Amino acid sequence: MRRACLHNLNRSKLEHIFHREFSAAQLDLTIEDRFGNPVKPREWFLVPLHVIDEVVQRIQDGSITELHYDPGTAQLLG
Repeated sequence: MRRACLHNLNRSKLEHIFHREFSAAQLDLTIEDRFGNPVKPREWFLVPLHVIDEVVQRIQDGSITELHYDPGTAQLLG
């Protein structure tokens, strides 16, 4: 786990950016909650940590809009 400090950003927009960038790598999984009900987590992605670091950097410098994540190559592509 890593921590990144992103200032002056709307949390909802930030979450939307991560979901948009990593949607192709969203984990397809159903688990049971503590009551036995099926739950499909939408916040879990199979993405290497170095790619997440790069996305954070690209959010900071504003260049994230030019890229998308390719799970086949595990890279950000332009």
